[in-house]
Amino acid sequence: MYSLITDHIEIDREQRSVRRDGQEMHLTGLEYGLLDYLTAHANRICSRQELLDHVWGQRFQYDTGTIDVHLNALRRKLGWSKNRPIETIRGAGLIFRIERTVTRYTIDLQSFLDEWLRIHEVELASAGLVAQLNLTPFVNELTIEPEAFRHMLDGILTALLPCSQPGVLRVSTKLTMRHFSLSLDINGTVNELRIPIDGDFDAS
Repeated sequence: MYSLITDHIEIDREQRSVRRDGQEMHLTGLEYGLLDYLTAHANRICSRQELLDHVWGQRFQYDTGTIDVHLNALRRKLGWSKNRPIETIRGAGLIFRIERTVTRYTIDLQSFLDEWLRIHEVELASAGLVAQLNLTPFVNELTIEPEAFRHMLDGILTALLPCSQPGVLRVSTKLTMRHFSLSLDINGTVNELRIPIDGDFDAS
């Protein structure tokens, strides 16, 4: 599952793959390892020896200059500048900085769910299911990263479909003071996605 690490770059740690603006990038094993380790330890300075130990492996005794070679190639492939978002701290190491200002994605909930159901139309029809949307009035827009939201919904549907019987899939939403929830109900088998209303999430 891909997760956003900057506005344009996503990483899937399970598949060890990286996308830039939706396009998969070809990284060498060491380039990926360097990116993976630095982003997993974001906003913390990682020494060069630490990087050699965890990315190259303790059994190897490379000159720390080899890090710069792979780092420069990584920056070039991902379109990053010399000091952002990976910054070189002289005499200390490298740091992957996550800016505190985060891109906010606003989606039209009705359109998003209509499209999501259309994508799964064949699966639902094969299972004998008819989809119904039951959206809470006045909740028209959602501020959430679209790809992450889509992955959440896909995960719920994947869990529910194998044991489903022909009938109705009801997709409904609810908004309280503390959270927004979206439920997928297949003939009484319900799975709820609940998201706190704080941080980078918003509902309107």
